[in-house]
Amino acid sequence: MPRLKKTLKYLLLSILVFIGLSVTLVLVFRFLNPPISAFMITRNIQNDRGWFHVPEKNWMPIENIALAMPVAVVASEDNLFFEHHGFDWKAIREAREKNKTSKRLKGGSSISQQTAKNLFLSPHRTYLRKGLEVWFTFLIEFYWDKARILEVYLNILETGPDMYGVDMAAQKYFHKSAAKLSKSESAMIAACLPSPLKRKPNQPTEYLSTRQKWILWNMNNVWPVVESGLGAK
Repeated sequence: MPRLKKTLKYLLLSILVFIGLSVTLVLVFRFLNPPISAFMITRNIQNDRGWFHVPEKNWMPIENIALAMPVAVVASEDNLFFEHHGFDWKAIREAREKNKTSKRLKGGSSISQQTAKNLFLSPHRTYLRKGLEVWFTFLIEFYWDKARILEVYLNILETGPDMYGVDMAAQKYFHKSAAKLSKSESAMIAACLPSPLKRKPNQPTEYLSTRQKWILWNMNNVWPVVESGLGAK
């Protein structure tokens, strides 16, 4: 019995420490831009780089990014981003049903979930990681506004080999700043995001071109909501 009490005590202490650290991290990154993410560290390990090797990236405030870019990622990945509180349950159910019969797995994660996963967790699919993803998604939705979530997402997402953020993609593939991206270029970058190591925005395949056209069409639907959510730019 004493051993059980001691174990429970350490378990409770560990949980409290984890909660305190996770809340602190989320609060810090509400105001400070993260220098590296858990996803970047995972990629460093996979590619035999140093754990804290700093990849190519250039942080750009959301207000400096062409409005077409956040509109494109919302249109491509999370139509209801400004309406839900971190989880698009309809998209999650649809993805689960489709994955029962399809060999190509469909993701139902919201932009908030992807931000939480990329920033704080590894990309490995485990029940523990999914549980932690829910926790961190709840935290960033509670402590950050939608503009900050989008800003972090657009700056830490993988856009090529050892390359992160939409500004790096804009410079590498279109030789311009993310501030100057057109609707068409933004839609093509968004079309490549599910597989940024295999797809290049400046070398579109037939599939990418078709995907880009759909994103451009949907951008017209979500543009007013994104513009309102971010404030007039």
